[in-house]
Amino acid sequence: MTEAAALPGQPRGGVLSGPATARTINVLAPNPSAMTLDGTNTWIVAEPDSDLAVVIDPGPLDDDHLRQVIGIAEQAGKRIALTLLTHGHPDHAAGASRFAQLTRTKVRALDSALRLGDEGLGAGDVVTTGGLELRVVPTPGHTEDSLSFHLPADQAVLTGDTILGRGTTVVAHPDGRLGDYLDSLRRLRSLTVDDGVHTVLPGHGPVLEDAQGAVDFYLAHRAHRLAQVETAVENGHRTPSDVVAHVYADVDRSLWPAAELSVRAQLEYLREHGLI
Repeated sequence: MTEAAALPGQPRGGVLSGPATARTINVLAPNPSAMTLDGTNTWIVAEPDSDLAVVIDPGPLDDDHLRQVIGIAEQAGKRIALTLLTHGHPDHAAGASRFAQLTRTKVRALDSALRLGDEGLGAGDVVTTGGLELRVVPTPGHTEDSLSFHLPADQAVLTGDTILGRGTTVVAHPDGRLGDYLDSLRRLRSLTVDDGVHTVLPGHGPVLEDAQGAVDFYLAHRAHRLAQVETAVENGHRTPSDVVAHVYADVDRSLWPAAELSVRAQLEYLREHGLI
């Protein structure tokens, strides 16, 4: 879920659909919009020599898309053995139950309401299917239940909506919290420093080949927006809608409702830290 269109200085790169790394294939869902960019990226992840695959974020409830994901996996010689969710927004998760029915798989997620089966996902968990290793990285902030998945063999991280391939993401207040989001970005940055992660496989938009640059861009962008919001309040713009009209004046008005969610999260953050 994007907050704004592409911004100057943001890292770019990569494919929108097809193979992305040695172990990942992106299947683009047919749900493009101002909020979802080109559509939701559904990821098929598997070891090259394994016949088992994991699917991350089946996407919207679109039978043609779900069957296309299965067909592409089968063309690659893979059987889908497990479904994972980065978070519960409908453009990522609405098709999960139907997809699980089609593939006879379990669905694992942080939010128990989204699971099909007994197993959830949490910090420190490692998903191993067909020799694959996916490390669960809690990245709340966009939503409370947001997760990322570290794929060490490809030095990559699948970020859902925490980092997008284009533009910036919404801190979806009140479920999302800015303090959590900033902590999550720093957690992802530590993967780029300590674990050699260099590729971001996002939930929307193209693959980013400079993970550290992407995280640094996001952190700088958030600091800049926070300063703008603080200044706007100091200048008498008190309500979230007034702040949006002032701070996001150059952004397409169709994105202002999403921007207002982030502004509400920013105002909450500033109040909590005694800055307004």
